[in-house]
Amino acid sequence: MTALDIDLFPCLSDNFGVLIHDPETGQTAAIDAPEEGPILEALERRGWTLSHIFITHHHHDHVGAIAPLSARFKLDVIGPEGEKDKIAGLTHTVEDGERFEFAGHPVEVILTPGHTLGHICYHLPEDKLLFAADTLFALGCGRVFEGTMEQMHNSLQRLGQLPDDTTVYFGHEYTLSNARYALTVEPENPTLVARAEEISELRDKNRFTAPTTIALEKLTNPFLRAKDAAKFAEIRKGKDNFK
Repeated sequence: MTALDIDLFPCLSDNFGVLIHDPETGQTAAIDAPEEGPILEALERRGWTLSHIFITHHHHDHVGAIAPLSARFKLDVIGPEGEKDKIAGLTHTVEDGERFEFAGHPVEVILTPGHTLGHICYHLPEDKLLFAADTLFALGCGRVFEGTMEQMHNSLQRLGQLPDDTTVYFGHEYTLSNARYALTVEPENPTLVARAEEISELRDKNRFTAPTTIALEKLTNPFLRAKDAAKFAEIRKGKDNFK
């Protein structure tokens, strides 16, 4: 099994677009479908043809380009069973713990309720990849819109149990703001201080802060490091009100 090629690019105001490509079969999947134009530009730049879309949750900035992309390409559009009534254009649905293959690469579905009730993440264990969308960010996590604080805490703890060397792609370029807030929670965490400086330098150069790793987030992400749901809720509410 050959390694997947990955292309990361900006969409909308602060979304990440991600394409994964198997060079042996030519199959290419988009992780979510935020915006048609940048996805088409990335495909053309790489000479790839879209074959799949993996949808994580129903918010418009993650599904808005399903219809136009499906009109251009013959696609397998995979998404959460729990949100199928909210996402038009799905061809297949998947549930927690389900496994399927993308171009011979095993994919595991992890249900991570909190941001939305049916949010799923895609874990490719043999490739050591996690596509976490709006559940886990670098130094942060998604707002708790539909689920409970306890659900979101449990979802993050579940992702934190993945192997440390798992590379994590996430849905938004929020990392500079996340770093500023994280420093108010753990100002004496030396790894976090160094990470925040690195993030500031990356953004000064207009470079992406994705991807991250499970190991790095376990050392620096206050949301992932929260020991219980009550502490997580305190930290999450603090970020919601952070300027």
